[in-house]
Amino acid sequence: MEVFVARQPLFNRMEEVYGYELLYRDNNINSFPNVDGDQATTGLIINSFLNIGMEKLSDGKPCFINFTENLLELRLPTYFQPRDIIIEILETVVPSQKIIDICLELKQLGYKLALDDFIFDKSNGYAHSLLLLADMLKVDFKHTSKEVREELESLAKKHDIELVAEKLETREEYEQAKKSGYHYFQGYYFSRPLIMTSHDVPTYIHTYYKILELLNEETPDINRISKLIEQDISLSYKLLKLINTLGFGMKQKVTSIKNAIIYIGLIELQKWIYILTVREKDWKNGISFEVMHNCLIRSKMCESVAKLIPERLEYGSFFLTGMFSLMDTIMNQDMETILSDLPLDESIVHALSGKKNMQREVLQLVIAAETADWTSIGLGCKELNIQEKELFKVYAESISWAKKLLDEDYL
Repeated sequence: MEVFVARQPLFNRMEEVYGYELLYRDNNINSFPNVDGDQATTGLIINSFLNIGMEKLSDGKPCFINFTENLLELRLPTYFQPRDIIIEILETVVPSQKIIDICLELKQLGYKLALDDFIFDKSNGYAHSLLLLADMLKVDFKHTSKEVREELESLAKKHDIELVAEKLETREEYEQAKKSGYHYFQGYYFSRPLIMTSHDVPTYIHTYYKILELLNEETPDINRISKLIEQDISLSYKLLKLINTLGFGMKQKVTSIKNAIIYIGLIELQKWIYILTVREKDWKNGISFEVMHNCLIRSKMCESVAKLIPERLEYGSFFLTGMFSLMDTIMNQDMETILSDLPLDESIVHALSGKKNMQREVLQLVIAAETADWTSIGLGCKELNIQEKELFKVYAESISWAKKLLDEDYL
């Protein structure tokens, strides 16, 4: 039995990451007819979180975790510290005296409760009691009518409950949720174009200083320099754009950042890095930071998944495919326009344009893992001859790798 975990960010009104919803799946979670089976499955979930590490999954922020009635009865939330999680109670949990007692117990221990897709059944007196215990109310913007949303919003405001808008897919929905007084926001919209107003690519300026330090060594290490540039989507993009603009006598397309450095030469690279160091400004803020963070995770995961495939491949092209897959979001431009400015290998261009090839298949599998699309994960793993447990192992490793890179002390 395996348990797989994915995460999705929630943002506050300042567009800062407030926390993450952890989504997990285990095929056997509902197949045990008795308590012992539930306890066994619960143990697997706990082990999964512990194996990956709550700190790696959450970056020190609270995690929203869904709990069924059985898992609540087993007191599964108490395996976690109250500061680490927010307990999501699913709409499938029917309010009862037993559920109220469990929730009261959890509240007294310091846990926060969020009602997910809450149905206010006026014929069930316990529904009102459960509502009064809630700290948050999650409202599905995709599948909930305006009338039902307004009723839930009214109940939340009346009882001083924070509102979470989930499954936001458009700018209009996001703005409507803000206007209606929602406190937190979650959905596909936050990884789509138009979320960022700037057309420049944010960067980590401490990376510049480390590259300059390496370039000033008596014998610069091209491998180390290329790795640093690979880890910064802004530098990677600008390096390729520079090569495309100035030419540098290229006879073939770029397949890796190391290729690009060899084309441009160390002296030209050093001058270019100096210029960028002078002009860069601090950019770290909520949504833009999270998109950049996701780029790093995605690029590393694409490369790692490619290494799981039996046939020999050019792994650098998978890294670049993952890295540039969110460039339309970052630059607020369509992908076709962006790709026309970059001297990328045809295989990368095809993958980012939606044409089917190995890079595209790997990218789609990685995105499926990010979004907890379990059906696509199963099909993708089968197509690429990869074990799901291996996929989620590299997912956890990629999260850890990206987190390490974002620590300025690491460089």
